[in-house]
Amino acid sequence: MSDLFSLAGKTALVTGATHGIGAMIARGFIEAGVRVYITARNKAECDAMVAELSPVGECVAIPADLSREEECVRLAREIKEREDRLDILVNNAGTGWSAPLEQFPAEGWDKVLDLNLKAPFYLTRELASLLKQSGTPEDPARIVNIGSVDALRVAEFPTYSASTSKAAVHHLTRILAADFAPSVTVNAIAPGSFPSRMMAEVLEGFRPVIEAVTPLKRIGRAADVVGTTVFLCSAAGSYLTGTVIPVDGGLSTCRLGFVPPQFLKAA
Repeated sequence: MSDLFSLAGKTALVTGATHGIGAMIARGFIEAGVRVYITARNKAECDAMVAELSPVGECVAIPADLSREEECVRLAREIKEREDRLDILVNNAGTGWSAPLEQFPAEGWDKVLDLNLKAPFYLTRELASLLKQSGTPEDPARIVNIGSVDALRVAEFPTYSASTSKAAVHHLTRILAADFAPSVTVNAIAPGSFPSRMMAEVLEGFRPVIEAVTPLKRIGRAADVVGTTVFLCSAAGSYLTGTVIPVDGGLSTCRLGFVPPQFLKAA
């Protein structure tokens, strides 16, 4: 059973790994014996994360602004200079924007799609050779894209570009799964509400509401998303590809597509 979920000796790249879900996955991988490359835009935050995780295992930071294609290309080139194969790619880096339709700016569309949708595509394109070099039909390399529960339902907040970009990530996952088979599996995780910098304001104002309308009555914990990612990247998940797995406490099954007024007043 330990072999079934083992990741020991694997090499992974996790994007957006200095906060939130990315940081959770990076730590989980390192604790599982994975050599982990992390990236995020802020060098100081990358260095702080390396300092935090290096006592646990091997962690290397390569800062990059993945909203720019040339930075995706540079990051991939630096990985290729260090590694002749890559076992796992986690496309997690993302951002959001919320505004009423009538006030939604072009910047709120372009900024979000550049990071949430274009970056996973460009980075996967540039790292395809390393992933294919690593994977076999018996033990495929893994790509895990981080989508969103709000791409499976209509969100309560006007997150037009974020929800749309994540829905596109879900379908991109299916297309890439067909293209990369059989040597690489490509799956997506659609998280619900997890503690993160991007969710901090929402959770501060609406955590009781979110927990109340979530069937499992809580927000996500690190173990929830780490466990699912480890499953997908281990032998246990080697026969899954093209899937989108909601890790959302059942929120995607919820009948409520809005926040009831009484909850808003209570919050």
